[in-house]
Amino acid sequence: MSTSLSVNAVIRRRLLVNFRVRTVVVQELLPAPFEPRLVDGWAMAGICLIGLGNLRPGRIPAVLGLRTENAAHRIAVEWADESGRRQGVYIPRRDTNSRLVRALGGRVFPGVYELAGFAITEGDGHVSVQVKSADGRADAYVSGRISDRLAENSVFRSLDEASRFFEEGGLGFSPAAAANRLDGLELVSKWWQVQALHVEAWESAFFGNTNLFPLGSIEFDSALIMRGIPCRWRSHGQMHVDPCQSRSAQDAAAPTTALTEL
Repeated sequence: MSTSLSVNAVIRRRLLVNFRVRTVVVQELLPAPFEPRLVDGWAMAGICLIGLGNLRPGRIPAVLGLRTENAAHRIAVEWADESGRRQGVYIPRRDTNSRLVRALGGRVFPGVYELAGFAITEGDGHVSVQVKSADGRADAYVSGRISDRLAENSVFRSLDEASRFFEEGGLGFSPAAAANRLDGLELVSKWWQVQALHVEAWESAFFGNTNLFPLGSIEFDSALIMRGIPCRWRSHGQMHVDPCQSRSAQDAAAPTTALTEL
């Protein structure tokens, strides 16, 4: 896949809902060469809930672009390649409400997507996003208010520290249409600006799956929000992985959904 391929869009709204996870648990979900990227001894995972506008290939006019809602379940990782030590995210699962994005994903542009329904409520500093995935394994819900401070018990010492951590994780790899391969896709935003989100309630079928995340191995950490930022995605080709070296998150048994009031 060509590294010159790019897709342009505007981030209308992007929520990063973050969890801290025991390192040994995360390592079992990662294919080589990925290793968990740690913060204060914890691995970091989460859900990226992103509403896009003007989504289109590089040379198509913005007016012809799509308006989509998408979810990506992510694990912060690092690895070594010919250019040195790299940082990014491994994405075992992508979902979208766009049938066109699902049809073209893994074919015309990188990333394989499942189909999901999204319900969004926004206004007066409050936002909620609900995801209903086709197979139920990626159902999610988050509700909260924009805040000037990070969650009190976060492993990040400040909003600035959290912002830098996630800004450095723009390169993501997710399962490709071809077996034993990952598609690489990098998010490049015109600028980077985040606010804290005070989460009042969250729900996740994926992170509530005790077959993947045993009780006591995962905790809610924090959430961030971005709005109104032009961006583009650049292809980074494909990476070959050995399926025998990790436990596949997508092959796990049906999940248990946990609802937490904060």
